[in-house]
Amino acid sequence: MNYPELFAPLQRGRLRLRNRIIHAAITTRMGEAQKATEAMVRYYANRAAGGAAAVVTEPLSVASHHKLPYKVSAFDDSAYDSLCRWAAAVEHFDCRLFAQIQDPGRGRHVGGRTEDAIAPSALPDDLSWTVPRELAAHEIERMVEEIAASARRLQRAGFAGVEISAGHGHLFHQFLSPRSNRRKDRYGGDAAGRARFLFDVIAAVRAATAASFVIGVKVPGDDGLPGGLGPVDCERLCESIVAATDVDYLCPAWGTHAHTLDLHLPDLLMPRAPFAAQLRRLRARLAAGHSALPALVAVGGITDPAEAAALRAADCADLIALGRPLITDPAWPSKVAAGRESDIRYCVGCNSCWGRIVASRPVACDNNPLVADPLEVAPPPRRTSTGRRVVVIGGGIAGAEAAWVAAQRGHKVTLFCASADLGGKTRLHAELPGGQHLSSIYDYQLQRAKRAGVALEPGVRAGVDDIMQLRPERIVVATGADMSWPASLPRELGEEGVICDLRDTMVNLRRQSYADGTAVLIDEDGTLGTYHAALRLCQLFSRVLIVTTRDRIAEDCALVNRLALLRHLHHARADIRCCSEVDSASDWADGQLAIRNVYNGDTSTVNDIALVTYSTARQPQLGLLAGLGSLPDVDVLLVGDCRAPRDAMAATREGHAAGSRD
Repeated sequence: MNYPELFAPLQRGRLRLRNRIIHAAITTRMGEAQKATEAMVRYYANRAAGGAAAVVTEPLSVASHHKLPYKVSAFDDSAYDSLCRWAAAVEHFDCRLFAQIQDPGRGRHVGGRTEDAIAPSALPDDLSWTVPRELAAHEIERMVEEIAASARRLQRAGFAGVEISAGHGHLFHQFLSPRSNRRKDRYGGDAAGRARFLFDVIAAVRAATAASFVIGVKVPGDDGLPGGLGPVDCERLCESIVAATDVDYLCPAWGTHAHTLDLHLPDLLMPRAPFAAQLRRLRARLAAGHSALPALVAVGGITDPAEAAALRAADCADLIALGRPLITDPAWPSKVAAGRESDIRYCVGCNSCWGRIVASRPVACDNNPLVADPLEVAPPPRRTSTGRRVVVIGGGIAGAEAAWVAAQRGHKVTLFCASADLGGKTRLHAELPGGQHLSSIYDYQLQRAKRAGVALEPGVRAGVDDIMQLRPERIVVATGADMSWPASLPRELGEEGVICDLRDTMVNLRRQSYADGTAVLIDEDGTLGTYHAALRLCQLFSRVLIVTTRDRIAEDCALVNRLALLRHLHHARADIRCCSEVDSASDWADGQLAIRNVYNGDTSTVNDIALVTYSTARQPQLGLLAGLGSLPDVDVLLVGDCRAPRDAMAATREGHAAGSRD
């Protein structure tokens, strides 16, 4: 067996798991009317079918004040039938289903403030500044009873256990932390008082359920905040949980509901498996004082089987929890077990999935266009009987996805790619800090295209004549989009080569060594690639100035990405000028720029200019389309940025849909 560390069964107390890989809790936003929908059940069943030994659900409604429609209710019997179907669908694959118990408390990570937030103390949420209502002691006691009753109902429906989420800055975490809990009653004060709510819930759930019911606890691993809970506090809390309760696993979670929220979803600006050292110390401390320990779960920034196996081999953890990697490929475990690592669609760490969830949309993925689809973990779809001649123009990730999927279905496919390699702008982004895993998208597509028999034409900018020679019956246009010229700058600067766009700049600087002077980035884009490029500029120039007319940068990035970007840009001492633009009256010949505030007109001068580049809204490249319109009986499809400039998720989704057509 490949990776025996990952696929050895675990038999410890109530935990009976066929391997060491579990699905970490991820909100899907697929629930409706507080019931589990068919798509939601299928999402979890697909992960069970793909080889996970256990699946932790998204947070459920477990108390009377939990009324969000997308959260499935375990509080009463209104959703009981859907709970039963859910449990049966997952258990069918010898996979345990654990329900997550969680309450956001005062936490809010979307715009605005929560009107009826609750918390241990009336202190503002660090992100939204929502001021909650302090819970009365009798309300806490009632919540404990309601949670226990919900756990009993979940067990009756077929769930194997629950995970109590006391990390990530949610309500239990807020009680545990002295930063957010200033109570003077028995639920506050010292560490024991602040932990009482959590301990009462554990005891009540244990008393309300059968002896075989599993209880796991997510604990705060490191808030990363002054006055919060650090690694030593985590160790002490875990010791007290082991000594005073009967739980089956502990899972340290990272960051909290503040400017460190991004730590719980590490992107590629952080090291791989970034929390291994803390896990190792926690494991050693617990082992030194206790003979019978709950299982320890590693979560956060683990994407590769070698990383997961290394954590197990170093005795950092008993179980590996994968969240985003199993969104991207639910068959990650079974492919690893079979030695098919090259067939995995890897998580690229972009956090687009989290961004969609926070925006109240169902979870989706940049590198998996079939999330929760019936064919997500099934064998390749049956080959088509039509067998059309298909020409794909453009080798970015939209065109590459369309090409390999169409060829796999039995079409005769030719792919024209203007550059020498597949990937388009995604390949360029993969060269930048934080973008490294994006290469997984086009690497997978290239492997699949070769396997399916796509005729690859790299380095060919196809014209209408090239296409007509192949007598296509379908043409997929994936020619992408180019950045538009900044409206505030004289056009002749681009024509004379004084300024070029950020993509060309990154290509030109591939062999650049460190240089004195200021690099100016005009930001009219707001997306992740722009700021990864800015970090690259910070490595190459003594000063970087980001100028944007918006009131803040990274506005189009998921919140966790924006927090990480801000941390790294500020550490790199980037100068960020919001509500500003480069004045067209700048003295370009002397290397001086005038930066003008767009609201009050105030200007400041920047000297020692070494580079000026821009990242702007993109314009679809449709020059080829006019010539294709004259071709008779040819189906022409537009996918990706040439249809409308968007993101990688839209590109792979549209490419896959185009390739799937008969």
